[in-house]
This record gives sequence, structure tokens and C-alpha cells, in this order.
Amino acid sequence: MIDNIPQLLAAFAAAIAFFVIGTGLLQNFIYLVQLGLAAAALIERPPSPQPGVLWRRYAEASPPIALLAPAFNEALTIAQSVRSLLSLQYPNFEVIVINDGSKDDTLAVLVKAFDLQPIERHYEIGIEHQPIRALYGAAHQPRLIVVDKENGGKADALNAGINVSRAPIFCSMDADSLLEPDALLRAVQPFVEDPERTVAVGGTVRIANGCVIADGRVVEVRAPRNPLALLQTVEYLRAFLMARLAWSRINALTIISGAFGLFRRARVIEVGGYTRGTVGEDMELVVKLHRLMRDKRLPYRIAFVPEPVCWTEAPEDLRVLGRQRARWHRGALETFERHWTMMLNPRYGRVGVLGFGYILLVDVLGPIVELLGYVLIPAFWGMGLLSVEYLLAFLAVSFTFGVVISVGSLALEESELRRFPRARDLVLLTAVAVLENFGYRQLNNLWRLRGVWQYFRRSQSWGAMTRKGFTKPA
Repeated sequence: MIDNIPQLLAAFAAAIAFFVIGTGLLQNFIYLVQLGLAAAALIERPPSPQPGVLWRRYAEASPPIALLAPAFNEALTIAQSVRSLLSLQYPNFEVIVINDGSKDDTLAVLVKAFDLQPIERHYEIGIEHQPIRALYGAAHQPRLIVVDKENGGKADALNAGINVSRAPIFCSMDADSLLEPDALLRAVQPFVEDPERTVAVGGTVRIANGCVIADGRVVEVRAPRNPLALLQTVEYLRAFLMARLAWSRINALTIISGAFGLFRRARVIEVGGYTRGTVGEDMELVVKLHRLMRDKRLPYRIAFVPEPVCWTEAPEDLRVLGRQRARWHRGALETFERHWTMMLNPRYGRVGVLGFGYILLVDVLGPIVELLGYVLIPAFWGMGLLSVEYLLAFLAVSFTFGVVISVGSLALEESELRRFPRARDLVLLTAVAVLENFGYRQLNNLWRLRGVWQYFRRSQSWGAMTRKGFTKPA
């Protein structure tokens, strides 16, 4: 029996190696399929025409939209952000800013900047939220409504905004994000073309760090100068242009970014609005909409349109970025826990089989499997329990496919959307797409593992998100 221990250990090491390498191969195969689906979607439906053509084509048929912008301690940037929103190119919209119990002068800044006065506006409590203290408006700016309420978090603030809004479509966003002037007109296209089935639409979120910004508009796209922001730029291209466009093509999209998404108000009220007490309220809402429509056996569509762009400021500090990524992963795990019965359930179609299967593979098992790979496989090799072929196979799976996917996403962006006009920015981003697989990817996995730990501890901490604000580069 003792003589068999080395053989048993070798067999155990080989089994773990096969599991880790097999899981990695499956993940990368999925990424390749996503890249192919995204490319097919862009070829099938090339970028929309210029804003003037869009206006003539969609303006008359476009439904009213309410922009919901929750704000908490945004005194430094809130006035500029609201002015930017009010100048969007869309025929019929209102801007509802929800001051979620800010401790700074956010409300005072808004009152002074827009000459706001208390107003009366009838609304029904279709979704529960913290009490509203007052509503404010201005006679000279009828599109703007400011809601002042008790603090309850972003989901609670959005629920209050949904109740106060009257438009059939609402757009959820962050108060410190910047929308391109024609973003709403581009994002609303699925609601115009397929009004009966479309319940939600997501748009692209891009990194604004390094760009030239004037009067709340990105006037020149540039690659960030900060290394962390550069790495995130490649990540965002991969996440939005590749993954979300691919899932949208097969109607299995499980997340629309909280920074920019359009939703049919009646359906959102029907599912109870945004779930409070979770840090993944954006993903949770989309999954609830899938579940509602599948349970009712109604035809529906949750789409992603790559052209409407929302610009956001990316963290440039490792601690802030780590807190953000851990929170994102914790939110995905919370959503999976609430709706795990949808997983591999034929009743929920592609979203149950493919969407939740992907969440299980990448979000639930992914961080742990990757950790096992990085720790155990080299250890087994060092102990002589694993051949060098297994080690090399693991390294090939970990790095080669990662480089191909990242560079492929960047090539897809440049060939179809061409957002980066400067050639040196493209060269720099291509180099970053290669280098991110050697260090940054592993660091991301550590942040995801922290999210797993926080999930098991039932932590609901949001974590401070220190921002520098949008400034004009020298």
C-alpha cells in the first residue's frame, strides 16, 4: 500500500492538472465563440449613420425617456454633469437627479446652479424606497427634476426615480458619467424597431481617462496615460464589444451596466424594481427581467447596442480598483445565489443553459480553479509529480489564448467602430493587450477571490470610490 503512494499522488496531480487545463480550455473556447459572434453581429449590422440621419429616421417614433441619475456626494461635478445631460440630442426626455441623502453640498449646488424651487408632482409608490423629502424643479428648465431623499443606496435611489418618472422608458446611469450627444438616439433603436418585444437595452461604457473633455463632452479620444487606466481600457473593450454583444446576439445577456442602460418602466415595476441590499443591482435586474418574461412565456428581447457610448472615469489607484473588482464579483455571486434554479433549466432557454452556465464556469468556479492552477500545478511539477508537458500546456492555456482574445477584441473595435483616431494609441493598446496577461490578469483573480471571501462573509460594503473628476489634459 505504501509503495503505491507515489503512483496515487501522481494520479491525483494529473487529475487536477486535467481539470484545471480543461476548465481553462473551455473558458477560452467560449471567449473565441464570443469573439466570432460579436464579429458576425457587427458585420450583419454595421455602425449606424451620422446623427443627422439618425434624427430623421428615429426622432418622430422615439418614445419619451427619463434619465435617472443617482447622486451621492457629487457636489464637485454634479452641475456640469446635469448640464451635459440636458443638452443631449433627443426629442423628448427628462432628467431626474436623485440626491440620495448626500452629506456634502450636492443639493445646494443643484439648487443654486439651476435656480430650483420646491414643486408638487404626483407619483405613485410602485416600488418601495426610502422616504422622499422634497422635489425640486425650475420654470426655465422643465426637463429637470431633482429628487431629495433619505439615503438608501444606488438601487433605492433608482427605485425612487422610477416612481417619480412618467416616461415609458427610463435610462439608468451614474451622475458622474458622460453620455455622447446622440447616445439616447442610438440606444433607443431596438425599442423603435421592435417595441413589443424589447424590454431592455445596454450600451457601451468606455474609459474617459486621458481623453480631451470640454463642457461635459469628450471632444477627442485618447488612450490613458495611467498604466492602470490603460489596462482597464482593454478590459472594457473585451467586456462590452466582445462579450456583451455576443450574448445579446443569442438573447442570453445577463448584465447591462449600471452606468448606462435603457429599460421598459412597466416591466421593471412588475419585477419589483432594483433589488436593495445587493451590490450587483444592475445584473440582478436583468436576470429578473429574463425570469419574468420566461415564466410568462412571452417573446422578448434584451439587447446590446455597441455604438451609444457612456464615458466613465476609471480608478487609477490599485486599492480603489481592487475594491471595485471585488464588489463586482460579489454582486455576480449574489445574483447567482438568488437565481441558481435557472441554471441549466430548459424552461429558461439560452439564458438558463448558456448564460447561467457561463456564470457558473467563470464567476463561481473560475477564480478558485485559476488559483489551483497557479499554485498546485507548478508545485506538483517541482515535486516531480507532474511532467513538464502538463506545466507547459497550462502556461499555454493561461497566456496564449488570453493574448489572442485581447488583441482580437481591439482589432474588432478598430475595424468596425474606429474610436481611437491616433495610430500611436492603437499601438500602445495592442502592447497592453499582450502585457495584461502577465501580472494584471493574475492580480484581477486575487481581487475576485477577495470578492468570494466577502460574499461568504455577507459583506455589503460598497467601498470608497475616490475619483479625480474629468479635467482637460494639458
